[in-house]
Amino acid sequence: MKKKNRLKKNEEFQTVFQRGKSMANRQFVIYILNQPKLDEFRVGLSVSKKIGNAVTRNRIKRLIRQVILEEKDKLKCKNDYVIIARKPVCDMSYEEIKKSLQHLFRKSFVYQSDRGRGDKN
Repeated sequence: MKKKNRLKKNEEFQTVFQRGKSMANRQFVIYILNQPKLDEFRVGLSVSKKIGNAVTRNRIKRLIRQVILEEKDKLKCKNDYVIIARKPVCDMSYEEIKKSLQHLFRKSFVYQSDRGRGDKN
């Protein structure tokens, strides 16, 4: 992911947590905050130490980044997203992670409006 598409600072994460809306499934939680001043979306990832050692956490973050890279053209711009991984993710394959994140994106209406998709936004 490009630098302009990343959330890195704690204050940016806290703003999204406090003012954003959240949606969850069994594997992930996503916080979404509309940022009208932005041209593109930004994403922050959070993978707790409870999930596993550094190797496991970095693998999960790498897989999530790959899903976002593949889905970036479908995601709404002008939003900040914080994705939090939950414990079941450590045993999942890439395809399962992708499917779970796509489900969460549809559920939280972060995909751009698309004919035939059925999204409200």
